Amino acid sequence: MSKPLPELPVSNVLPQVLDALADRQSAVLVAPPGAGKTTLVPLALLDQEWRGDGKILLLEPRRLAARAAARRMAALLGEEPGETVGYAMRMDSRSSAKTRILVVTEGILARMILDDAELPGVSAIIFDEFHERSLDGDFGLALALDVQGALRPDLRLLVMSATIDGARVASLLGDVPVITSEGRTFPIDIRHRERPAEQRIEDAMAEACRAMLAEEEGSILAFLPGQREIERTAEQLRDRVPANVDITPLYGGLDGKAQDAAIKPAASGRRKIVLATSIAETSITIDGVRVVIDSGLARLPKYEPATGLTRLETARVSRASADQRAGRAGRTEPGVALQLWRAEQTAALPAFSPPEILEADLSGLLLDCAVFGVVDPATLSFLDKPPAPALSEARSLLRELGALDENGRLTETGEAMRKLALPVRLAHMVARADNPRLATQLAILLTERGLGGNSLDLERRLSAFRIDKSPRAQAAKGMADRLAKAARGTPPTGADNSAGATLLLAYPDRVAKARGEYGRFVLANGRGAMLDPADPLAREPFLVVADIQGKAQNARIASAAAVSEEDLRRVLADRLEIISESSFDPERGAVRVRETIRIGAIRLTERLLPAPKGTDADHAVIEAIRSHGLDILEWGKGVGTLRRRLAWLHTGLGEPWPDMSDEALIAKLDEWLLPFLSGGASLAKIDQQALSNGLMSLVPYDLQRKVGELAPTHFSAPTGNSLPIRYDEERPVLAIRVQELFGLDKHPSIANGTVPLTLELLSPAHRPIQTTRDLPGFWRGSWADVRSDMRGRYPKHVWPENPLEAAPTARAKPRGQ
Repeated sequence: MSKPLPELPVSNVLPQVLDALADRQSAVLVAPPGAGKTTLVPLALLDQEWRGDGKILLLEPRRLAARAAARRMAALLGEEPGETVGYAMRMDSRSSAKTRILVVTEGILARMILDDAELPGVSAIIFDEFHERSLDGDFGLALALDVQGALRPDLRLLVMSATIDGARVASLLGDVPVITSEGRTFPIDIRHRERPAEQRIEDAMAEACRAMLAEEEGSILAFLPGQREIERTAEQLRDRVPANVDITPLYGGLDGKAQDAAIKPAASGRRKIVLATSIAETSITIDGVRVVIDSGLARLPKYEPATGLTRLETARVSRASADQRAGRAGRTEPGVALQLWRAEQTAALPAFSPPEILEADLSGLLLDCAVFGVVDPATLSFLDKPPAPALSEARSLLRELGALDENGRLTETGEAMRKLALPVRLAHMVARADNPRLATQLAILLTERGLGGNSLDLERRLSAFRIDKSPRAQAAKGMADRLAKAARGTPPTGADNSAGATLLLAYPDRVAKARGEYGRFVLANGRGAMLDPADPLAREPFLVVADIQGKAQNARIASAAAVSEEDLRRVLADRLEIISESSFDPERGAVRVRETIRIGAIRLTERLLPAPKGTDADHAVIEAIRSHGLDILEWGKGVGTLRRRLAWLHTGLGEPWPDMSDEALIAKLDEWLLPFLSGGASLAKIDQQALSNGLMSLVPYDLQRKVGELAPTHFSAPTGNSLPIRYDEERPVLAIRVQELFGLDKHPSIANGTVPLTLELLSPAHRPIQTTRDLPGFWRGSWADVRSDMRGRYPKHVWPENPLEAAPTARAKPRGQ
């Protein structure tokens, strides 16, 4: 670069910045407003060897700042924008083959990476005014770090900010150097003028502007929270200021030409009042401004999970924002900053505005990530990670709206939604509506409070909005038409659908059905809500709720529209659940089937179906067992024993012996029970043989003959009696009178002699004497004590000293012995 750069505060640290980027590829520069970082740093990087022939991208959070920065740098080079320095943003760009510094808005970077993740022809990316912490800024840095780490280790990244924790950002970038520059402003006289609580902000601002015009020289920059306040203030100032004073608005909704006109210096002999939002806080200098009037208010995005909308909420500015606003008065000469609050209230302001990523709806971020092939945004390097609950909620919503598939990839519907500058619910409504004009008008009503009045009934507000001739309403209608054209090419002229039917496309989970009491409703998402019983909507059978406020136990409907059941069934046909529910009647031992049509937690209709027959009856029985458990079946003694024997084989030998637990059998009802049912809806028609055959069908064929061999039902005692073996405990148990085992010197066992039976030795009265798994040991040990005790109790029975030499018996001693 041949032309020398002007000397500004940041000039003192430019060598440090250049060294850091030469050595580490990344750095952080903290410099206050007026230091010159936006214009001088990119120009200083032009001559660096590592740049080669690649471009330097300078990211700005706003289009106004991007154009202003490009023009200032081009002027320093003696050129026009589009030569060495160019800019690019939505619907406006100036660049050429000669362009080496390209100033872009933050969202442009994401699209560039989407087109080619290697960013060919780009040598460095500078993130300016990063302290604003927009979602686009955070997302762009996260993507750039991913590209630098995986594909472009030579890519230089520089984060610049006026007010931010530089060390924290440096850590995110890999513990890179932090360079700090001093700022320079002319002296600023900070004054205060408290606004009475009952006074509207536009009234207070108009008064302050007129007073400062009379007291001070130069032009005025007045900060207001939004477009509505700017327009009202401008109306109050017209015809009430000197003829040589121009009033110019400056906010994001203006086109580029109007924004550029606002920041131009006043013509010779004239003064101007620039009525601006926070758009004028940073990155631009308005020549001739030496008076700043700060309302202390700003519009901040606030996501409301209950409505699914991100509203621009009027809130107090942070101390950092107040400082930057005041600094605008001293950029070119000594100035005055008038703050419309008491001086002591400044300390109560929050230090910084919260990062947008922590408070915003993340469904839009998820849609963008899906384009980049990133399913989980938390895997990217964000300075503040997206909150997991917000991501989960956003992902569920996008899947519900059909914007993402089950793998997190963008669908055709999601692609259409991304083209509309609306929250995802409203974008889905517009993209899918039969009448986009109606849908966009509703979207405007829901994002701009007060349009169409304040009725809870959106149908009424829509009617009022359509006949409203006010400038604000006319502007809103124009915006709605533009959105409708983007959705379908041209706004349709067909008949409108109802507001309620259209709103179903945005809020399918917030259909509300009236409860017994007027004004009380239950929503499809299971939540309860209420409205004033005197409100006309309170008597409607069904509503679509667009806005709900308050806690779950006391939620109040803030806006809604009536909807017919016919429209519910038509619009939400793919969401209707037709459920046949089987219920078991214990008195009749039969299955009853009830059909329910529902949307979420709301039942639309319900009816009792005739008793099923044949295959339908069999399936109904199976569903009843699934719902109520196996206990509703009549488990006879033989089938119950078989199940316990098979369960013991599974426990002891494992697979392929089948699992007989309730969970396993219920999971396989179609496999083992359904084939053996006989077509009756009554459980009494399920005989024991069907249950037995069903359980045995789960046993592999080559093992079925071994069931009796490995797990016999009975034990043949030495007396010849056949005694049942119990399998209801961990080990198989045989209860037997001790006399029947006389002479047996080997412990009884099953499973080919590998599993000893647990013997419950009984007295002649069938009362337990002792439990053992070692019969020979019992004869040699405890028998003597048992014999001593038992012979006195049961003298008519045989109690030999040596039971191994005695004959087994099931009877008492013969008479006379």
